[in-house]
Amino acid sequence: MTDFYDRAQEREQRIRDEALARQAAASRAQGPSLTHCDDCGDEIPPLRREKVPGCTRCVPCQSAREQLRR
Repeated sequence: MTDFYDRAQEREQRIRDEALARQAAASRAQGPSLTHCDDCGDEIPPLRREKVPGCTRCVPCQSAREQLRR
């Protein structure tokens, strides 16, 4: 038997999951990937461009950027 607190907790979790999904969708780059990195100019490998739509940086430059954000 569920009570008031269980239903409230389920609703809160559902709202949190929806908000996280919206944020993740909004933060993804859209459109085609670049062939060369915006930061260093090195070529972005074709496999990466296929797997990560909308990528604009090579792996080392993206990793460095993510480290700076932390």
